[in-house]
Amino acid sequence: MIDIKISDKLQEKCPQLAIGCIDATVVVEVGKEKLWELINKTCEEIQSKYQQEEVLKIKNIDDSRKAYKALGKDPSRYRLSSESLLKRIVKGNGLYKVNNVVDINNLISVTSALSVGTYDLDKITSSIEFTVGSEGDYYEGIGRGPINLENLPVFKDQKGYFGSTTSDSTRAMITEDTKHILMNIISFGGDKDLEEYIFEAKKLLESYASSEIIDIQIIR
Repeated sequence: MIDIKISDKLQEKCPQLAIGCIDATVVVEVGKEKLWELINKTCEEIQSKYQQEEVLKIKNIDDSRKAYKALGKDPSRYRLSSESLLKRIVKGNGLYKVNNVVDINNLISVTSALSVGTYDLDKITSSIEFTVGSEGDYYEGIGRGPINLENLPVFKDQKGYFGSTTSDSTRAMITEDTKHILMNIISFGGDKDLEEYIFEAKKLLESYASSEIIDIQIIR
């Protein structure tokens, strides 16, 4: 497992922060029919369970929004990726079809109500720090254009920032050439259910992305 640490600044503002990390090999494919049967069933269950206004009351969403406020970031303007996906489902729009690894990432995010980021480890250098973006920090978000990283929880390596709980960067995004990934499941409310979510992600990766799990850790 690549070395991952939480910065003192982020830990101070978000003392319950924990990250479930999975290091794995993958085979990236599109159009995995069995996976999409599972995703569609999950979306139907979520849509029948929640109204739009109820999404913000889900504990893991609420904990994450409180963390943003503690950091000085407006969670209504810079919406959590998990919140965005859940609201999309509740509206009846389902999930985006990208590739099997990204689709698994999004499925874990909506079932856990936690932001999940999956990165191509061959595009990441040295150790990783989960920290807080500074004034003037930006990167190109996937399908989002420039993302203002100031006061946002962000992953950083020697080359700079590459991921956040709102939108990941294009630099370490999963493509058809990706062979080796890091999946981070991010909880601002403690590690109580992280092992369960990690286990589910592991099963999905093995079943639908031909994964070999190299290492699993929970970072606190």
